[in-house]
Amino acid sequence: MKAWQLQAFGRENLVLNDIPQPTPGPGEVLVRIASVSLNYRDKLLYDGNYNPHLEFPMTQVADAVGEIVALGPDASRFKVGDRVVTNYCTRWIDGRPTSKESLYTLGNVMPGALAEYLVLTEQALALAPSYLTNDEAAALPCAGLTAWYSLVEKGGLTSKQTILLQGTGGVSLFGLQIASAFGATTIVTSSSDEKLDRAKTLGATHTINYSKNPDWEKQALAITNKEGVDQILEVVGGPNLARSIKAIRPEGQISIIGVIEGFDATIPIFGLIQKLGILRGITVGPRRALEDMLRKFDELKLRPVIDSVYSFADALQAYDRLEQGPFGKIVIRVRD
Repeated sequence: MKAWQLQAFGRENLVLNDIPQPTPGPGEVLVRIASVSLNYRDKLLYDGNYNPHLEFPMTQVADAVGEIVALGPDASRFKVGDRVVTNYCTRWIDGRPTSKESLYTLGNVMPGALAEYLVLTEQALALAPSYLTNDEAAALPCAGLTAWYSLVEKGGLTSKQTILLQGTGGVSLFGLQIASAFGATTIVTSSSDEKLDRAKTLGATHTINYSKNPDWEKQALAITNKEGVDQILEVVGGPNLARSIKAIRPEGQISIIGVIEGFDATIPIFGLIQKLGILRGITVGPRRALEDMLRKFDELKLRPVIDSVYSFADALQAYDRLEQGPFGKIVIRVRD
């Protein structure tokens, strides 16, 4: 089969290889991949910033949808023909993770899904909602579950809350859609007025252009009558985290997801203490939460925002688009 593999760190070292088609072992299934989607993590991986000990060659990408075409011994959760999506943390089924359950991720320590076929434990898969296309279903697992797990499971999302979403990447737009569906007030930040206008069509209650308002936290406080926001999806990291702390209300929660501006941050500790603020690191979520999210998405008929779709042969162009900062998810169609 064909697979896009990283041969060494650097985007230029992502190549299309012919490799043996895998065979499912006990408790595993063989999935014929239909579509995959990219995440910012994929850029961190090939830049060498996510896992400096990555073993090469490594087949890329964690998010995928496909059809089960073979079952290994003792595999019983699915049947041949089922359409399934991958769960990012392949060994985190439910409950509190151990120190290692969140580490076994596709395209990182395990071969990823940017290939014609994938063998994976049946425990790391969930049924794809029937109302979604393959391209849409592939966009859900990582970004969608990250937003869901942050806002709903850990943040107790309600219609009375005000949620601040940073930027217009996959996680933030899923957060916007989920918060809007729950009736919450939403604030979206971006450096692009055009992207902010598009966010309004998805339900953004308020928008802030942070290139025009560098102290965006002051505007967020003004919008909330100086009370602060209930939750923030912190996808920027670095110095931005200090601004997020200033923008939350007492006992507000900041879900730390991204590191676009840096892996380290200096924060106003006394300000955080005064607000009884909650800083919570988020590594997507367990399969049980993914299944809960998929049921709710099916009920609400939520559809992910797709920035662009590329063919399997044009995967490198999809990675180029990732570098440019998409509005929503980038999909690679492995099989028509």
